[in-house]
Amino acid sequence: MPELPDISAYITALEACILGQKLQHVRVGSIFLLRTVMPPLESAEGRTVTALRRIGKRIAIGLEGDLWLVLHLMIAGRLHWKPPLAKLPGKVGLLALDFSDGTLILTEAGSKRRASLYVFGSEEALDDIDPGGIEVFSTNLEGFRNALTRENRTLKRALTDPRIVSGIGNAYSDEILHAAKLSPILQTHKMTDEQWQRLFNATRETLTLWINRFNAEAATSFPEKVTAFRPEMATHGKFGQPCPRCGSPIQRIQYADNETNYCPTCQTGGKLLADRGLSRLLGSDWPRTLDELETLKRK
Repeated sequence: MPELPDISAYITALEACILGQKLQHVRVGSIFLLRTVMPPLESAEGRTVTALRRIGKRIAIGLEGDLWLVLHLMIAGRLHWKPPLAKLPGKVGLLALDFSDGTLILTEAGSKRRASLYVFGSEEALDDIDPGGIEVFSTNLEGFRNALTRENRTLKRALTDPRIVSGIGNAYSDEILHAAKLSPILQTHKMTDEQWQRLFNATRETLTLWINRFNAEAATSFPEKVTAFRPEMATHGKFGQPCPRCGSPIQRIQYADNETNYCPTCQTGGKLLADRGLSRLLGSDWPRTLDELETLKRK
């Protein structure tokens, strides 16, 4: 799912493409996309784009007359900037917004239709879809800590809960926790002052690094290849590959459609975190350390 750095890059690119431009026509390729009835989507046609905003992991397009189109890309939704009146792709094309200089197209890979479009008649109405998580760059250490300790959560769950922190998901939580040298299962109520400072610094520094990188790219070309797996990442999607800091193989915890990637040496004191599927399979034979894992592999 596109997260804060990716959404920031999309907005940078969209500002260059559609800000100040008149939306000439709206074409919808899937009846499952639109989640609101009023105001009607057709009322957006003929209005000029006046603003672009990020709301968590959503993109809000403001039009004259205080009308807002809000896109949530979910896991597989992606935006593309094409020539004027470009054809909407067959099975994956969900939406086309036609402007004089080009067409903004929303696609979604796979068979599940999770991406969504909302139409709101005022800026105040945007609050209805804001999960309420804090903005990392608009708070201080105290505000950050207070938000993450309202409930006793693991760090992974706290960072990825949109009601707690805005814009962070599976990929960048892995990168943040690796940078902070903290376990993904460390509970927020058990952290020391020094650990909180490390986490706060790592969150800001990691997001800044990727926001700056993606925005620089988006300033020259539209971000057509948004992905959660980047070769420059330290842990996310790097299972079995060496940690760039210590060289230990990156490990993972798999659950549902997600996974947590971490370095056992840098983050968990050498302990392997139990993976539900493998733990059930191996039972008492589950390795507790990297050395035990290597021994098990050799059997």
